[in-house]
Amino acid sequence: MEVGQRRRFPLKNLAWRLTGWLVVLLAAAFTVAASAEPVPDTCKIHYPSDAAVPWTCYRIRPHDTLPHLFGAEWEDVLRFNRIDRRHIYPGVRLKVPDDLRQVDDFSPMPKTYPSALRDPKFILVNLAEQFLGAYAYGKLAMSFPITSGMNAIPARRTPDGLFRVSAYDRLHTSSLYDLADSSKPYPMHYALRFFITPQWVAVWIHGRDVPGYAASHGCIGLYDEQMQKEYYGYPRHPLLEDARALYEWVIAGHPDDGHFHDLAGGPPVQIVGQAPDFPPHRIKGARKLPAPQTKGLRPAGVGVVR
Repeated sequence: MEVGQRRRFPLKNLAWRLTGWLVVLLAAAFTVAASAEPVPDTCKIHYPSDAAVPWTCYRIRPHDTLPHLFGAEWEDVLRFNRIDRRHIYPGVRLKVPDDLRQVDDFSPMPKTYPSALRDPKFILVNLAEQFLGAYAYGKLAMSFPITSGMNAIPARRTPDGLFRVSAYDRLHTSSLYDLADSSKPYPMHYALRFFITPQWVAVWIHGRDVPGYAASHGCIGLYDEQMQKEYYGYPRHPLLEDARALYEWVIAGHPDDGHFHDLAGGPPVQIVGQAPDFPPHRIKGARKLPAPQTKGLRPAGVGVVR
């Protein structure tokens, strides 16, 4: 159809179309997630390690799926973008490496950390990279993408400095915040406490949503798809369990009955850097999180502006 050309529809066809759109809109009203939040646009957020990986920005389309777009490397692409599967939906923009092999087992954390050479367990958090590294006697044992507190809002910044894990609670829930549109306390499973503010607010490393930008109230969040399935019904088959992996590594050898426990001599936690700000013009686009696209495949090339 030529630009500017008007297309005519018979009235009965128009009626059917309007009815169809009404059904779609009603269905969407019942499938949105609980909270309004910015639409993730990881292309607008810059990390120091981005310079080492050439990438192109891609906007997720209806019926795109991660395995179809990225094959076996879909998990690496998520980690590169510091985003979880629940936040992949039409309109979201991702950084796609020009060569997916460059993000195989992606981690911007140093392989060795001299300050941790004497510690059997040491946690390093780089806020500028939005990544966490777990070190055993100075050698990187595992690393994970995170979502930290928001630097643009002082009350929600993650504190920097040297701390120590002082308590753990596998089934911890927030005493300050509820799930949006719900009276349920926000889940903070696999929680490791490392700081208590002068106002007696505890700051934890724990499982939560990882939306592709710094979004917490000060805590450090890791992938916890089992929690997301329990509370949101998606992903149907949890795979990304970083919060659990770190928690079990930290408390190995200590009793765990699912309740709060103090931890004497826990691993040091070094927090450095400053979280990148999420562009303000994107925050204005706050929206309800739609149901994930789980059906259909659609070929898609990578070629949107960088």
